Amino acid sequence: MKFCKATLTLVLLCQFYSLAQTATITGIVLNEANTPLSNVNISSGTSGTATDANGFYVITIYADTETQLTFSHLGHKDLVLKGLLLSTNETFEFSPILKTNVVQVAGVTVSPRGRKEVTGTTSVSPEQLLKIPGANAGVENILKLLPGVSSNNELSTQYSVRGGNFDENLVYVNEIEVYRPFLVRSAQQEGLSFVNSSMVQGVSFSAGGFQAKYGDKLSSVLDITYKTPATFSVEGDFSFLGASATLETRSKNKKLTSINGLRYRNNALLLNSQQTQSNFNPSFTDLQSYFTYRFSNTFNLSFLGNLSVNNYTNEPLNRQTNFGTLQDPKAFTVFYEGKEVNRFATALGAFKGTYQVTENTALKLIASLYHTTEEEYSDVIASYQLGSVDSNLGSETLGATVNPRGVGSQFNRSRNDLDALLLNLDHRGNHKKNDLVLEWGLKYTHEDIRDQLRESEFIDSVGFSVRPPRSDFMNNQPEVPFNPPLEAFESLTATNFVKTNRFSGFFQLGKQTTWGDHDIYYNLGVRSQHWTVSGTGVEKVSQTVISPRAQVAIKPNWEKDMLFRLSGGMYHQPPFYRELRDSLGTIRPNVKAQKSIHIVGGNEYSFLLWERPFTLISEAYYKKLTNVNPYTIEDVRIRYSATNDTRAYVYGAEMRLNGAFVPGTESWISLGYLKTEENRNERGYISRPTDQRLKIGILFQDYIPNIPELKMYLNLVYSTGVPGGSPSYADPYSFQNRLRDYRRADLGISYIFVDKNKRYGTAHWLGSFKALSVGFEIFNLFNNQNSITNTWVRDVDSKNEFAVPNFLTSRVLNLRLQMRL
Repeated sequence: MKFCKATLTLVLLCQFYSLAQTATITGIVLNEANTPLSNVNISSGTSGTATDANGFYVITIYADTETQLTFSHLGHKDLVLKGLLLSTNETFEFSPILKTNVVQVAGVTVSPRGRKEVTGTTSVSPEQLLKIPGANAGVENILKLLPGVSSNNELSTQYSVRGGNFDENLVYVNEIEVYRPFLVRSAQQEGLSFVNSSMVQGVSFSAGGFQAKYGDKLSSVLDITYKTPATFSVEGDFSFLGASATLETRSKNKKLTSINGLRYRNNALLLNSQQTQSNFNPSFTDLQSYFTYRFSNTFNLSFLGNLSVNNYTNEPLNRQTNFGTLQDPKAFTVFYEGKEVNRFATALGAFKGTYQVTENTALKLIASLYHTTEEEYSDVIASYQLGSVDSNLGSETLGATVNPRGVGSQFNRSRNDLDALLLNLDHRGNHKKNDLVLEWGLKYTHEDIRDQLRESEFIDSVGFSVRPPRSDFMNNQPEVPFNPPLEAFESLTATNFVKTNRFSGFFQLGKQTTWGDHDIYYNLGVRSQHWTVSGTGVEKVSQTVISPRAQVAIKPNWEKDMLFRLSGGMYHQPPFYRELRDSLGTIRPNVKAQKSIHIVGGNEYSFLLWERPFTLISEAYYKKLTNVNPYTIEDVRIRYSATNDTRAYVYGAEMRLNGAFVPGTESWISLGYLKTEENRNERGYISRPTDQRLKIGILFQDYIPNIPELKMYLNLVYSTGVPGGSPSYADPYSFQNRLRDYRRADLGISYIFVDKNKRYGTAHWLGSFKALSVGFEIFNLFNNQNSITNTWVRDVDSKNEFAVPNFLTSRVLNLRLQMRL
């Protein structure tokens, strides 16, 4: 309570202070022949600049203040951009075309978060990605604070959106679809997100009802744009969790640009705060490069490359977890032998060519190749004791395990190998005519998966192996001798060679018009996919789906700045490899695409409060799902039944209020509610694994008024518990208990020595820095004991299974240094 009161007091005090914070506008000015214009004068109040020989410009304006920008050039009519209202440190791209035959007045209103999005997407400032603290800082760390996005595991970069699972989210980087490793089963194996936050220029996120151009998934789209550098720069980020370095270059003729990022991460600091004591060696490294070359004013070529190696070695030692109730406390004590060794090596290479045919027509061709080799080897013996906890306050054995009800051991062994090659050839185009925009695309995808599964679990009780509970293993020992070979209690052995060929395409048109005094925007589109599954010992099966989609938005001519949106359509998710594989590892090529009908309605209201900009975004949604492929979740590993025998629904509502709660900063509070249930084989509706009813997320930024260089970043998440899952492929109708509520706070405090508003001369030791900050972060500030899943332990006497929660990280301190030269 003291912390909350102090924060509230600081917020109220900061309302009386206002600092001169800035935002940036950048772009390229072209003429009607689509040729860059040099020496274009750009003015805003008392400041101004001019374009270079390539038409490029950068200008800094005051943030949180309405500004007008004027572009003027000899022989061309002036263009005036009105109503600019940008947030602190926001970068807004605007590339106008100056004309000679008409007078131009572009009355473009830019909201506190940038251009008002009629398409229902959420934009995130790149500055926030680098500043907001989190055990996995980056894009996903910010997304988890949005109302419709859920993730109860700070070690994971995966997230579920509006009742969907991790596999239902699309991720694009510069229009190139990216993937994640297949065999990752626990969050501590994940390491780095594909997205390198230091290379990001723009982030756009849609939680549902997205346009036809965005592909075939059921839940969300994350659209990332990497930077095209304007100057030479070196950036570094160093902490106890790892380090990253980013190099930005631009050639003298400004035709060739490159941005390269090298990252290293070691999660030992976080993993050692968990209850399981282990010898960890989790190291993750990746190298990314993005090159662009402008051959002419009409054609440019870019290349995106990524090499990533995740090495995860874990030698568990021991663990004790207390669980149960106050009346019946239980203890689960484990002593381990053996280790697990996992390695995930991935590579991506993608070329993208853009040809500006005319001023209004652009054509793109994208070719990408993704390759991953994954190894999951483990031999772990867990000798466990399940008993009661001594809760007698006067006892010498307080907290120890007493009255053991079961002693046994489990031997888990795995030898899993996967080799996957994914090839994509994608053509996209767009044509603009007045207020009408036509977009289309054709894509071919080839997937070649080679997978070998070898998993087994042996259970031992007082020297006797527990045999599988199947009729062919029943016997009347000890009356009749029983001498067959040792059998695993559970085992899985399969070898699959699967190929999939996919052809997909889309067409959509968007138009901006008026209805009386009101502005109207609509987008109508349709996409389709045809795919064929084949392979060694796999029946060749082809299927086709068609998905119509639509979005409409209206901005009334009201005194209040409001926008209303309605979107929906039919969304299909054709099965990927893991969705085709059942519990026995067998490929079922007849699995159909899961289908969802979306309806999303929303409102965006921008207003001034305390003479500062704020935006309130509200949405309600409903999804009807059929041909559902049911699944279970073990940590972050999703295991499908490879059937389409389920139907489900999702509905919910959410809102987010963001703005300058403190002058010169941006903060928000989000609230979301959802309910999702499924009905398997008409057995009745039960909660889905992602049925997380209530979610509250807060992102708060602050500073000391008399020391504005000392800044605070705080994110808070509260969400109700999700179903705890079921052991292996057990019947979920028998396991509907929920995990405890998830509560987490991460705090970051940093001192800024140098930034764009505070620079030093060349004679000063800080003169060579463009940015420099030092600070510390406290993860899990209040040391809440959260759990993401359960370990299912068998009582060797009754053969019953107990759900032992797997607790996540406790409070951790991290030091961090960020710099830019």
